[in-house]
Amino acid sequence: MLLGVTCLAAGQIPDGDSRNVTIPNTDTHFSMPVFKSRAEWEQRAARLRQQVLFAAGLLPMPRKHPLNPQIFGRIERKGYSVEKVLLETMPGYYLGGNLYRPLGREGKFPAVLSPHGHWNYGRLENSAAASIPGRCINLARLGFVVFSYDMVGYDDTIQTPHAFGGPREQLWSFGPLGLQLWNSIRAVDFLESLPEVDATRIGATGASGGGTQTFLLTAADDRVSFSAPVNMISAIMQGGSPCENAPLLRIGTNNMEIAALMAPRRMLMVSATGDWTRNTPREEFPAIQAIYRLFDKESNVQTIQIDAPHNYNQASREAVYRFFTGRDTAEEPFTPEKPQDLLALHNRTLPSNALTYPQIVEQWIEAARAQNDPDRELLRLALAADWPSKVLSERAGDQIVLSREGAGDRVSGVWHEGRTPAAILVDAESSEPDRATLRLTVFQTGSAVAPRDRSHPHFLTFNKTDDAERVQDILTALAWLHQPDVQLKCAGKAAIWCTFAAAVAPVRVRLDAPAPDFHGTDQEFIDNFFVPGIQRAGGWKAALNLSHRTERGGNIF
Repeated sequence: MLLGVTCLAAGQIPDGDSRNVTIPNTDTHFSMPVFKSRAEWEQRAARLRQQVLFAAGLLPMPRKHPLNPQIFGRIERKGYSVEKVLLETMPGYYLGGNLYRPLGREGKFPAVLSPHGHWNYGRLENSAAASIPGRCINLARLGFVVFSYDMVGYDDTIQTPHAFGGPREQLWSFGPLGLQLWNSIRAVDFLESLPEVDATRIGATGASGGGTQTFLLTAADDRVSFSAPVNMISAIMQGGSPCENAPLLRIGTNNMEIAALMAPRRMLMVSATGDWTRNTPREEFPAIQAIYRLFDKESNVQTIQIDAPHNYNQASREAVYRFFTGRDTAEEPFTPEKPQDLLALHNRTLPSNALTYPQIVEQWIEAARAQNDPDRELLRLALAADWPSKVLSERAGDQIVLSREGAGDRVSGVWHEGRTPAAILVDAESSEPDRATLRLTVFQTGSAVAPRDRSHPHFLTFNKTDDAERVQDILTALAWLHQPDVQLKCAGKAAIWCTFAAAVAPVRVRLDAPAPDFHGTDQEFIDNFFVPGIQRAGGWKAALNLSHRTERGGNIF
């Protein structure tokens, strides 16, 4: 199935709700939307960056504590040196890596971040398919300062597993993708702090999961001025690891759009004939090149395809050297150091303040709580809420069906004419029989219950929860009525849905939705209103605060 941002022609209400039928996932064949102007793309890009950062748990950006870098174990070789590094990217949490620097040169050097990807030996991998030390050595000999650093759960970075997190962590947007992206952002801070580094020339390159890390970093941090994501930007596979698939990351989007956030900075798209980037010269590259064309910087994005299986092999590395240096450069022979001479924790332990996994989770949550001012935009991002510019409707007597134009959803209700402002009833009864009322049946309730395949890996990366969809249906109904001061009357669990809908709606709503048995604890959210990121966005306190405001300024949609 070829899937873009929308899946139905304008003006069409489906016979069945597409949310139960079209379930995007990591192996869906996505298409790139067409943007007619730079302004249109820049508006979309700003929203995408927010989405990426929020999915990662980095909106608002956490406080940056001192990195307290430990750099030691220096080894000098012909044309370069290599050292062990530990960075305290959060208090009590340590990222391991190696710093490669040019020898026999002077001046300010460009720098490169080198995330490794899912190779068996992490940043120590040295095989025909991929040599992380090999590319670091050669880049250092070419005059780059290179920081090679771990994915979470690899080599020296061992305070969490590589795959971690459950429902509570998801409520607070804490997971491997966000932690790795935070580590990458702090790695940029580290490189900027080195006196020999030219902070205006920082790049990044990695393959596979390291390619995902590369383009997520460039989406989040504009300090990266050149990049080469290798064998990962694909329309047909979006990444298979939890470190590439945070909840909310790709709702309504895909890796092509996220990678295009690099524009107009310089980027080389390296692909392989033997993996999911096999179509890159014909599909993904032209789609991303079209974004660069909007900036009149078409030449800033280039592509090369290597006839090989999934890799970051010598041919791929040499293509990156040429792109980074602007000259034809062959790889020189190299000999990686022994693992014990690269591992920062060989014959060492973590510093005495190192936290355990449960302590890291609690620290993340406490830091998030400290930033939890009521913010409608954050709640909107958690709910992936849409205020539709046009709502389609079909009437048959008092039966009505609503749908957002192009979305393919289907929201049924019973409409009763009467005086305005109208009321929307969700699991509640009207106390004013002469008032215009819309009795709404929201997603996966009552007659709207239908099979929905939630078994796809990383379902929540691409799809909203049922509770978030119910909030969306209430917003769709409010947009259809298009009236101020609509009464939103809800009971039971529906009171929670309606409170969040009122909190993010850009119109005045009179909320009648008592929820006396809900106080917004983590367990209550897990049991009654599971929406990843909702606690990171302020949770129940923010919803109550925002839903009872009488005036709403601005437009977050």
